[in-house]
Amino acid sequence: MQLDIAPLRHLLRVESIDWSAIPDGEAQRLRSLGVDEGAVIEPLHRGILFFRDPLAIRVGRMTVALRLKVAAAIRCSATEQ
Repeated sequence: MQLDIAPLRHLLRVESIDWSAIPDGEAQRLRSLGVDEGAVIEPLHRGILFFRDPLAIRVGRMTVALRLKVAAAIRCSATEQ
């Protein structure tokens, strides 16, 4: 499933990322924060305005905000960790 439509408060494992769909600066930021294939993440909440942008996710002990366009480029699967 794509991260932008994933259920909140469930642990997910990043299966793949379409790096070509993400601007270079944003891709570098995600990698430096640990968002890469194999990472365990948790979608926490969505924005309150019209398009529910941005999406807050937990990566380790950090909370990171992603635009929904970026989250749509990340494919995840459920994990039991």
